[in-house]
Amino acid sequence: PPLPAPLTQPTPTPPPAVPVPTRAPLPAPIVVPPPPQTPAYLPFPRLAVLAPVTLDEARNGIGIAQQMTRERGYQGRILWIDATANIDRYNTPEKIAALVAKIKSVGFNTICLDIKPIIGYTIYPSRYAPKLTEWVRPWGKQTLPAGFDPVREMTTQTRQQGINLILSMNAFSEGHRDFLKGPGYEHPEWQTTLYEVQTRVRRDISGAASQGVSDRVNAPSRTPDDLAVYTDLSKLKTLDPNTLVALLDPSGVVLAEISAAALPALQPTLPLGGAALVAISPQTVAFLRLNALPGQKLVLDSVPVFVPIGQRPEKQVPLMVNPNNPTVRKRILDMVGEVAANYAADGIIFDDRLRYAGLNADFSTETRQQFEQYVGKRLTWPDDVFRYQVNFPTMERYEVPGPYYDAWLTFRALTLRNWFADAVRVAKTARPQMTVNTYVGSWYPDYPEIGANWAATDLQAGFRFLNDAYKQTGWAGLTGFITTGCYYTTATIAEAVGANKNIGDSVEAAGQFSSRAVNDQTFVYAGISLDKFAGRPEQLRRVLQAAAASTQGIMVFDLSHNIDPLWSVFSEAFAKPAIAPHAVPGLVEELRAKHEAQKVSGAPQPPTVIYRGTSGTGF
Repeated sequence: PPLPAPLTQPTPTPPPAVPVPTRAPLPAPIVVPPPPQTPAYLPFPRLAVLAPVTLDEARNGIGIAQQMTRERGYQGRILWIDATANIDRYNTPEKIAALVAKIKSVGFNTICLDIKPIIGYTIYPSRYAPKLTEWVRPWGKQTLPAGFDPVREMTTQTRQQGINLILSMNAFSEGHRDFLKGPGYEHPEWQTTLYEVQTRVRRDISGAASQGVSDRVNAPSRTPDDLAVYTDLSKLKTLDPNTLVALLDPSGVVLAEISAAALPALQPTLPLGGAALVAISPQTVAFLRLNALPGQKLVLDSVPVFVPIGQRPEKQVPLMVNPNNPTVRKRILDMVGEVAANYAADGIIFDDRLRYAGLNADFSTETRQQFEQYVGKRLTWPDDVFRYQVNFPTMERYEVPGPYYDAWLTFRALTLRNWFADAVRVAKTARPQMTVNTYVGSWYPDYPEIGANWAATDLQAGFRFLNDAYKQTGWAGLTGFITTGCYYTTATIAEAVGANKNIGDSVEAAGQFSSRAVNDQTFVYAGISLDKFAGRPEQLRRVLQAAAASTQGIMVFDLSHNIDPLWSVFSEAFAKPAIAPHAVPGLVEELRAKHEAQKVSGAPQPPTVIYRGTSGTGF
């Protein structure tokens, strides 16, 4: 056999060469020229000497609406006349004629007259509501003659004297808590249903009996059969000898059970974070004796309850009705049509009751059915929207969102947007030239809770709730103008910085954001609250500059706020006459067309600066 040959190994193929990357250039210094100086802008030069202000013109000047109105000299100047606070100023023809003359003489170009206040009555003869004939407060009584129609007279006088007239209506408020009067009290089925929480306490064992606990701290319970909660024993007033008190540590473990008769002698103290449960009725006393023995642990359960808002008068002054109730919706639309048909006013404005009563409204069966139809699913109610968690011993509650929380925000905003669209259609069908407008608070993040999305449909801003669906519910593009309550005392951003204050709590910052939020879909007027400037004319001058620089006009609330010493300030500011943008035919349509053209061109918009305002401002 042949001798074995040596094995040979094939020559290995060398791996492909790794390309050597081209060396990136090392960074070099660059040269950036300073930004150009923004030309200064001062709305009221006559006030400059007496009230010098530094305005943030680089951001105030953003937007087509700002540019158009400044170039053409348009500026809204509205004075608001609250219905109930000013009855004595408009309850005769002579008073109205003199009032209109005075308002025009100082330079206002628009009067806003409240004709349906929160009580739900009207100051004009209506087919749908009682007429307001008197207003009684501890400091006096005002009367409005039953046969006198101040809206008719105001319409006549504003026409004769050449000043714009806007009529205000509180849409979804039909009663006043302090008087327990209004159509909503007569029709409790109209009232909005609140989702509240009943807190109950039990032993920390399965199946244990439970007892109701008050939702407030350091105050008697609302009903005798609820246990009261105290974190400060000094707040316990004189107690019936049969009252029983259980002392708990922060974890809910019972430390002691003491009769009221023994409290003065023992003078117990609570540990930090602890609380006392106080029983005054036989039922609650028996519960504590059985379930609150020293060493036992008590826990809280939260049970949903649904109640008409009339049963929770501490929640808010207006008696809010349900925007999802067809009867409620139609009734107010009928009133809009009635006003538009019968009065030659220039517009209607809905005050800040074009909203829900809160995040916990409306939770009626009717609204639940509509919401389930909207999401296309039978829901676990109310937990699929949100549930309440209650902290012991503060009894503070907070919301835990459910899977349909965002849908809830959008559904309610859509409901109000579509109702507002109906109102615009009704008003313009009766009087085509009439504008339909809204007043809102300036702190936009408050508004998802109450369902009112007053912004533009194309607002780009860093809010969690502002998803694509929610954006579509914005109603700015349906209005003739929006006025936002920029009710701060600090005028400008620079003033806030100089005083080491939050810059968002300034009229200028609130006006800037309001204008950007509406995003050229309508005109914006910054609202100021006159009661904040009593005896402070210099600060009012600064605030007027800030309001007019950051938006396209000013709304002054209210005639009743001791305006007489301040008429001269308005005369100075408004010495040069101006036409309100909303009073110029076709101007808002031109604004929207320019805005759409800008979007089509792809021109980038400056980022929207979000200043942290104060919750509740302008409510």
